[in-house]
This record gives sequence, C-alpha cells and structure tokens, in this order.
Amino acid sequence: MPTIASVLAAVVFSGFQPQLAAVAGNVYLLFGQDNVIHVARSLDEGDSFEQLAPLPVSGQMPLGMRRGPRIAGTSSTLLISAVVGARGGGADGDVVLYRSRDFGATWESPMVINDVPGSAREGLHAMAASPSGLVVLAWLDLRAKGTRIYAAVSHDHGASWAPDVLVYASPSGSVCECCHPSVSIGPNGHIAVMFRNNVNGNRDMYVTRSTDGVVFSAATRLGTNSWALDACPMDGGAIDISTDDITAVWRRETTVYLTTSNTPEQALGPGRDPVVSRSQGQQDIAWSSPAGIRLLRQDGSRVALGLGRFPTLLALRDKTMIAWEQQGQVIVQTVAR
Repeated sequence: MPTIASVLAAVVFSGFQPQLAAVAGNVYLLFGQDNVIHVARSLDEGDSFEQLAPLPVSGQMPLGMRRGPRIAGTSSTLLISAVVGARGGGADGDVVLYRSRDFGATWESPMVINDVPGSAREGLHAMAASPSGLVVLAWLDLRAKGTRIYAAVSHDHGASWAPDVLVYASPSGSVCECCHPSVSIGPNGHIAVMFRNNVNGNRDMYVTRSTDGVVFSAATRLGTNSWALDACPMDGGAIDISTDDITAVWRRETTVYLTTSNTPEQALGPGRDPVVSRSQGQQDIAWSSPAGIRLLRQDGSRVALGLGRFPTLLALRDKTMIAWEQQGQVIVQTVAR
C-alpha cells in the first residue's frame, strides 16, 4: 500500500506546468502564468525557495497539457526554453531560448532555435543539458505537411546552435500530433529522443538515439503491445539515459508502463503523465493516478501524494523533490529516502 511517511510540508505557488532541475548544486523550480515565466531557486535542496526576477514573454506562450517552459543547466549556464508566438493558439510559435550566466540574476536576450519560423507552433518541446555544455532541444515540427520530430544541439552551453535536423518522420505521414517529446543525454554525450508515433493507427512510443545530434538511428518501438487509437492521448512520457541503462516511462491506454534496457515492459499502475529522475543510483518515477500523484522509489516503495496533474520530479542524494499542478497552483513537496 502507498505510504505518506517522510513527506515534508508543501510549498505552494500560483502557476501552471511546473518543471524542476538541479543546476550547479542548486534546485530550480520553473512554472508559467499569464505569459510570464517564473523561476524559484532553493539553496537547501527544497527546504525553502526564493523567487528570482520573472521573465516576461514577448508574445503568447502556451501553458497546458505539457505545453510550457522547460529548464536545464550546464556547469556555467542556466537555460530556459519556451514556445512563443505573436498570436499563439497554434497559429504560430518558435522555440525560444533564454540564457543566464549568473544562474538567474540576469538574462541574455532570447534567441529563436528552429530555423523555419512558426514551425514549432504545436507548442510541445523538450530540453536536456549536460555539465560539459551540450544542450539539446527537440520539438514537434510543422514546417511541412504532417507532424515530425526536429532537434537542434549546442556544444557551448547554448551560446550557438547547429542547424536544426530532422529526427524522425513517420511512414504514415505524421507522428502523434499532440504528445510532447522527451530528451535525455547520457554520460558519454549520447542523445536519446522519445516520442509517440502514429504508424497505421497505432499510437506507440518510439526511441531514437544519436552520438552527435546530427544523425539519429532508426527509431525502435517500446512495449510488447500496440495502442490502436484514432486520436491523440496528449501524453508523451519521459526517458532517462543518465547511466548505460535506458529507462522510459510512458502510458498505453489507462496504464503507466516502465521499460528499461533489460525489461521490455512492466505495468506500474493506472494513470498518465509519468516522469522519471535518477541521482547517484537512486531512480524515482512519478505519475498522476485517479487517486492522486504517485511516487515509486528505487526500493519498490510507493508514496501517495495529493491530487493533481503534470508532475515533475528531481531525485537528489537523500530526498526526492516532486512538483505538480492543481487548480492553478503549483504544489512542491519533498520526500525523504
């Protein structure tokens, strides 16, 4: 049975679509509200937060169903990405990157990453970064008929970017139109991109890998069964390759599944919106279930948290931080190991 032991008091902000990241030894919480990106920093691994200066968005920023800003960082730079358009609402949108070389005190002028204006207007994207300065952005792209996966890489902490590249185009003409992609960078600098495909009406999860961010491998399907669905479930899951073992969490129908390099498929329980995070050999998985947010620890124990959607997760050495959205509020809780 799930336990609520060792769960510390919640910290609450007004906002939507939270994201957590550990950058240069500190914890950052990101969320959006009214076309403003808000950032809070914790210097004590989540015991307290200070809000940094907000980032006003020059245009319209989608905030819903995993549409929203992302945060990551290298050894020297804090990075925030968002899809922003002048009109919004799917009419336009570009992947925009904000850089801070003083970890949130000041921000450089934003830069547009996608080479074709308006091609990221679906509003769904992902970002990952490594301490060495490798940064990867991936997004659903609409520069041609159908939805494709595109990506771009930077090797200098986000200061400059290679031309964006086609990661995957479905033989059926379009990947799943409204499920966000996921990106992870391994310790050797290899890149993995996970996305929900649409092949002959099956909405299954696929993974492709790259050693350089330019050439991607043939995509492979996850799971042992397929999900025949004439609609988009709007649920892209999450992937982690921070070790040699690939961990992917994703949804098929009403069930959340775990896939690793050695296990083809393991059902975790009913729910959606799964996320995964790993730190020093400790792996945590969270998702939103009909009964509330669920946290699964490396040792198999489960923690029951409050009601909500769109959890974000950060595994630390001695604790786990988890944030989620509930009725216009961002709830942040810390769970001791």
